Amino acid sequence: MTRVSQVDGVTVFQVDREYDSLDDRKVAEFSAQLTSAIQPDHPPLLLLDLSDTTFIGSSFLGVLVRVWKRIRERNGRMALCHVNEICGEVLHASKLDTIWDIYSTRDAAVRALATAGG
Repeated sequence: MTRVSQVDGVTVFQVDREYDSLDDRKVAEFSAQLTSAIQPDHPPLLLLDLSDTTFIGSSFLGVLVRVWKRIRERNGRMALCHVNEICGEVLHASKLDTIWDIYSTRDAAVRALATAGG
């Protein structure tokens, strides 16, 4: 599953498995987990740590876009960190690397989001 923590006002959501073959039920669970994690935050600051994720597919990206839209509606921000080369290529090909900041480390991402949110 995933791990959720709060660091300096940033919700850090560590995705700890591959998302190359999510079925509809798992996509719905993942979406609900993300939505629930950001619900209490005003504005929501979400960091997705993909350090253990080796591949992302269209279902995963669809969840991220839907959650990002909810975050944006509430004047929040979303970023990614520890994106491997394959995931980075998927994000680049889908142009999603232009809407989310991508950081090499969790600390750098938390600092940037916390500064922007505060």
